[in-house]
Amino acid sequence: MPDSKEIAVLASVQGAIATPAVVKVARGMSFFGEHSLGWLAVGAVGAVVDRERRKDWMVATGAVFAAHAASVVVKRVVRRTRPHHETVQVHVGTPSRLSFPSAHATSTTAAAVLYGGLTGRRLSTVLVPPMLLSRMVLGVHYPSDVVAGSVLGAAIGGMVRRKLNGRKGRHGQQSGRGD
Repeated sequence: MPDSKEIAVLASVQGAIATPAVVKVARGMSFFGEHSLGWLAVGAVGAVVDRERRKDWMVATGAVFAAHAASVVVKRVVRRTRPHHETVQVHVGTPSRLSFPSAHATSTTAAAVLYGGLTGRRLSTVLVPPMLLSRMVLGVHYPSDVVAGSVLGAAIGGMVRRKLNGRKGRHGQQSGRGD
């Protein structure tokens, strides 16, 4: 069971930024990230558009799904329930009552690490914090849920990215830069 500090942080995040407009955006992000489907679609587009590195995009997309699946396995082992406290408002439905780790945080971080490497863009700083905050704004995750999910996604994404970077691309260049 989470301690009162996690409840206090969660309620504080909601109190500070959970305006109707922010909740609406957070719901859109939730929909995009559900079961990692939005990130899988992005990876599929990358595979279609970047023909030279199609295989790398497919491997990266598979790894994003694997990261999501790993978070679901951990959820079923840990069995921590989602926030339920009078100071926390829940603004979206969820497919399960299990909270730890956040699968949205896991797949988003894995996608940011892997797709950032393929595009040469630093995506982690742009994509990860908003997704982590959105899960707290919606009242469906504790702070430790989103941090643990992000760490899991970074670990899986980092391992796969190192493998992709180790392979020589066409023209002798390393595949993947950015973060």
